[in-house]
Amino acid sequence: MFERFTKDARDVVRGAVEHCEGAGVRTVDVEHLLLALLDREASRASFALAALGLAERKDSVRTALDETRRRAGLSRAETEALAGLGIDVSEIVSRVEEVHGAGAMSGDGKSGGRWGGRPGFGREAKRILEQSLRMAMARRERFIGDEHILLAMTVTPGPAAEVLADHGVTHASLTRVLGAGGEARAG
Repeated sequence: MFERFTKDARDVVRGAVEHCEGAGVRTVDVEHLLLALLDREASRASFALAALGLAERKDSVRTALDETRRRAGLSRAETEALAGLGIDVSEIVSRVEEVHGAGAMSGDGKSGGRWGGRPGFGREAKRILEQSLRMAMARRERFIGDEHILLAMTVTPGPAAEVLADHGVTHASLTRVLGAGGEARAG
């Protein structure tokens, strides 16, 4: 599938791996893809994010992703569903961090030993990359750009979509900024 990725999309994938390695974790998750998208400049996704006002609020997105990671990757909707069952996620996080230290539920692996090899892609990250192909096909575009990865994040339920929506980046707003379709292009 990566042969259909533009240079910008491949750079996002490489950036996600770097974010994953920098965090000391073994699996590339959707959050790493989103962080890599936030790092981009002069690409279709970065222009779309800037048009939607996210360029100056990147730190807020990073903070929201950190909070999600502290909750072991649970979205607000999942946290609220658990609260409906009488389970207070913030209380659980507090107690675990009390015993094991801040960020203990983030799964960052920093307390564990060293591991070798390149990180693999988690199920949800793979799902986003597969969905980016569907986004490109739906827009009648032959190549997968970083904008398709971003579009895929907005239609795939989870913490990344939630964080983006909280910052005004939804599938509808992105489609409006990017246009309904586009010309087939290579990159």
